Amino acid sequence: MRAMHTIPGAWHRAAAGAGLVGSDGQVRPTIFAEMSALAAETGALNLGQGFPDEDGPAEVLEAAREAIAGGMNQYPPGRGIPDLLAAISEHQSRFYGLRPDPAREVLVTAGATEALAATLLALIDGPDDEVVVFEPFYDSYAAIVALAGARLVTVPLRWPEFQPDLDRLRQAVTDRTRVILVNDPHNPTGAVFTAEVRDEVLRLAERHDAVIVTDEVYEHLVFGAPHVPIATLPGAWERTLTISSAGKTFSTTGWKIGWVSGPAELISAVLAVKQFLTYVNGSPFQPAIARGLRLDDGFFRGIAEALRAKRDLLGRGLRAAGFAVSEPAGSYFTVADARDLGATDAAAFCRALPGRAGVVAIPLTAFVTPEHRDEYATLVRFAACKRIEVLEDAAGRLAASRDRA
Repeated sequence: MRAMHTIPGAWHRAAAGAGLVGSDGQVRPTIFAEMSALAAETGALNLGQGFPDEDGPAEVLEAAREAIAGGMNQYPPGRGIPDLLAAISEHQSRFYGLRPDPAREVLVTAGATEALAATLLALIDGPDDEVVVFEPFYDSYAAIVALAGARLVTVPLRWPEFQPDLDRLRQAVTDRTRVILVNDPHNPTGAVFTAEVRDEVLRLAERHDAVIVTDEVYEHLVFGAPHVPIATLPGAWERTLTISSAGKTFSTTGWKIGWVSGPAELISAVLAVKQFLTYVNGSPFQPAIARGLRLDDGFFRGIAEALRAKRDLLGRGLRAAGFAVSEPAGSYFTVADARDLGATDAAAFCRALPGRAGVVAIPLTAFVTPEHRDEYATLVRFAACKRIEVLEDAAGRLAASRDRA
């Protein structure tokens, strides 16, 4: 019998797509698992992985307790409980003027990651299909595209603005493009795409008959003008699937409640795949998120304002420690350039940082294809979604480490 690591299969395609298969065929842990383990081992402050260290709003947490106590502990309906489907539709109408039919045009998923997986698996037909993404990209994108058997085509986002070159985007989108995948606000760079980028994505999708899939999990964590979903553009709804989740908005990343909305025909295709993945999930958390989506406007303004203050605090600390900083327009994350601190390899720099400064970060090279890593070799991502005192401590540690260097 062959050694297990030599047996091909979907798992191997997914791991290879994510750049996690070594030359010996073994699957390596993700950089997130590695750095979180290093934080635990060294006692370093973990500004690497993007999860909050504070709970979400009390009324949302209490709604989950009420649901558990009230017996909502078995399988919910396959599309999601009707109240959450209605709340998602109301949310899209309230903030963006979209009015998806909750019974036909909304689907609850096990977080945004399952929504992405089910969507791409539903839409991709085979190896002739291409999925266009902006690079750097959330690491699951490459794994899911590889799992689906399609080809990943990347459009670079360059330091420090991280906006795509529209000519490069036009070159990337062809008649082979099945999906244009847009993450806005963007992880890992914190960029918010311009109106010109959104318009060009739609124009290219129409020209080449592609589906637009948007990952908007940071939609309420923007620091300038309000978020604008591509689905709101004239003519976009018919070819756009919009994905979001509760985890980032309500600091409930462990609940894994996400959703996708769009035209009924496309939603039905996603449901056909989703029912064979998790089937359903999170029964008592669904009414809690429905309550959260109906919170008043002050809550949504408040979470953006609070994160903006944390972004500013982290940025000041990074600059004081000798980093160059790209100021994010949204999301949890700030990208910093460690070149002036002697970095030539972001991964090696991040592996040494816990011992050097007592802080954990993630190399931006974890979010790019292997052939493009040199272009991001000194860039590091820090997460600002931590308590103020943690960020202040991290800033002090980083500055002290520079003084010792």
